[in-house]
Amino acid sequence: MKQYLSLVKFSHTVFALPFALIGFTLGVDALAGGEFSKATFFREEIAVKLFLVLVCMVTARNAAMAFNRYIDRKYDEKNPRTAIREIPSGIITPKNARIFIVVNCILFIAATYFINPLCFYLSPVALAVILGYSLTKRFTFLCHLILGIGLGLAPIGAYLALTGKFAVLPLFFSFAVLFWVSGFDIIYALQDEDFDREHELYSIPSYFGQQQAKWMARGLHVLSLLCLLGAGISGQFHGLYWTGFILFIGLVVYQHYIVIRFGLQKIDLAFFTTNGIASVLFALFTIADILL
Repeated sequence: MKQYLSLVKFSHTVFALPFALIGFTLGVDALAGGEFSKATFFREEIAVKLFLVLVCMVTARNAAMAFNRYIDRKYDEKNPRTAIREIPSGIITPKNARIFIVVNCILFIAATYFINPLCFYLSPVALAVILGYSLTKRFTFLCHLILGIGLGLAPIGAYLALTGKFAVLPLFFSFAVLFWVSGFDIIYALQDEDFDREHELYSIPSYFGQQQAKWMARGLHVLSLLCLLGAGISGQFHGLYWTGFILFIGLVVYQHYIVIRFGLQKIDLAFFTTNGIASVLFALFTIADILL
């Protein structure tokens, strides 16, 4: 179990899951007609939906990450940074990885079936996006945006699970995740700029160079912050939301400061720690704003 959790980098669930919970809470609020109460949140059908949404989040991400590791195993063997991963190092066989992917895809689709018909019908589309991302690095430097789209499905998907219909407000959060994830994925890809170029793999750093890639990441993060600003205005949020928004801005700026100050030496701090904290804090303040 420990090896499979490592295979899919389960700890990285902290990026999209908090935003999925924002979408879910917005859905509960919409069902309550804006008259949110603890009783609404703890109704049995709401609790069941929350469980199913969590199952979808975990299984979809498991399938996507395992497929990424499986499809990239030949490249990972050649890259000193990734050669220690579970499949190239032989800890998990390609066959077992395939079984893991299929099982998680089945569980994901099964969970959407019990949520509502719309989510069930859209489940193949969601899987196509999150699995397809792993192939895009072979033909387009826009692969970072495809990853952003995949994680950006979390807020609107969780909202659809509750309401069965689209709305503008959760889409603001989905686009915010899209641009935020795309930006920090570009920063993470700086590590493999030379390797990607040598092996004809596409990424913004390998295609445009390190300096332009950093500016593109900053531009995408500005777009993300503008989406969150739009969400705050559209949703008529109050002080708690804006406190979380300011903290999120600070952590995003700090992420870029780390890259400027230390280069790639502290990439894990810039990529995982800072973004993980930003996501969790922002979600806590946003959900608290809705609840209170």
